[in-house]
Amino acid sequence: METNRVKRIHDFDQSIWLDFIDRKIMNTGELDKLINEDGVRGITSNPAIFEKAISSSSDYDEDIKTLSKEKQNNEELFYALAIKDIQRAADMLLPVYNEEVQGADGYVSLEVSPLLAKDTEGTVKQARELWKLVDRKNVMIKIPGTAEGLKAIKTCISEGININVTLLFGLPRYTEVTEAYISGLEDRVAANQPIGEISSVASFFLSRIDVMVDPMLEEKGLSRLKGEVAIASARKAYEIYKNIFSSERFKKLEEKGAKPQRLLWASTGSKDPAFSDVKYIEALIGPKTVNTVPMETLEAYRDHGEPQSRLEDDLDKATQVLNDLKNAGIDIDQITQKLEDEGVEKFNKPYNKLMDAIETQRKQLS
Repeated sequence: METNRVKRIHDFDQSIWLDFIDRKIMNTGELDKLINEDGVRGITSNPAIFEKAISSSSDYDEDIKTLSKEKQNNEELFYALAIKDIQRAADMLLPVYNEEVQGADGYVSLEVSPLLAKDTEGTVKQARELWKLVDRKNVMIKIPGTAEGLKAIKTCISEGININVTLLFGLPRYTEVTEAYISGLEDRVAANQPIGEISSVASFFLSRIDVMVDPMLEEKGLSRLKGEVAIASARKAYEIYKNIFSSERFKKLEEKGAKPQRLLWASTGSKDPAFSDVKYIEALIGPKTVNTVPMETLEAYRDHGEPQSRLEDDLDKATQVLNDLKNAGIDIDQITQKLEDEGVEKFNKPYNKLMDAIETQRKQLS
């Protein structure tokens, strides 16, 4: 019998996390199956995922009915629902977390309100609250890698909170994120606190880069580079990752138990039907990385993926792609900043929709 294609990715030292959560996959045993048969080693969530889960099923009705009497506002009610799901998923993934290299995987991510993306103090306050309420060592709190988020990330790491840095598009910002992580660890060491159990990932959003850049490439007569820029950026990010986390500065922390902050490839579902539906998985399989995939992309990979370590292939080509952009007058740093700004807005919309959905259900169920 052929080994499951998704599970084989782990042979190349990459972890597959599922970019999806709802009660149905936990109630039906589907999540157990994904962990055992597909080798899924973590879960990421976001407001859009929860909005779909809550508004498209009756699985949350009883809790909404009960919590409506206790919780004053819709945000409190949402987080009470989400925390219950996150705790349950974290418990299901605890055996993965407890494997030989403890804490390498087995994490479930819960996001702070995207409305706080430009509010450092508000982000830190909510991250602390969620960390305390979830009360699971194999959970990560998601904080966007905005300028304001960087300070929050550093503070939270210094306080021993696991962080999934979300909404990363550009290489300059990624470098700043690694600095926030390492500085946070150094602050913790300076305070004589342990750093061995802290874990973090930096989530690089991929397909959205190509969606924005590809029309510009066509205009400039560079159609041959369509679908290449996001992968080139990811490969350059991995180059930065290897340099930073093999530095003398980080080695001092490693001696005290620190783990590198792994790169996580996000937004890996293909948006352009002309591309393979497993494009952003195939190209970026490589050691000490994570790929978080939507359910349909995971199913596609299970059907026709071809696992092979390719992340460090064609590094010269990746450099050339980014040089070609520059020579054509396309400013990739400006584009990735625009994607970050738009991304904050795109995160706010499903969050507001989620609050509306909860309000509607509160009224219906009361």
